[in-house]
Amino acid sequence: MNIEEFRSYCLSKQGVTEEFPFDESTLVFKVMGKMFALTSLDRVPLQASLKCDPERALELREIYDGSITGAYHMNKTHWNTLHLEENLPQKLLIELIDHSYDLVVAGLTKKLKTDLEGL
Repeated sequence: MNIEEFRSYCLSKQGVTEEFPFDESTLVFKVMGKMFALTSLDRVPLQASLKCDPERALELREIYDGSITGAYHMNKTHWNTLHLEENLPQKLLIELIDHSYDLVVAGLTKKLKTDLEGL
């Protein structure tokens, strides 16, 4: 998955915005103002950090040793970094973006969930 595919898929999700809150090269995707994905535009090879269920995060790191790692500068219990250009299956990447988005949506307040449904 390249950066345009990653960006396009993230932006296709309901209520998602993109911004650069940290610096001019770290692209962050948020749903209703809550971060669910980020990537560095100047890092090669391309990597993305996604939120993940803690047990699943550990399992993925074992199965995809080196291609999925604990996220740099993030809570490694809840965030993984995926090395997008290391032959990770496209289906898995889509599933993990969806999983991250769904985890963040599940944690939204009732009001934000209602607002999201209204978009």
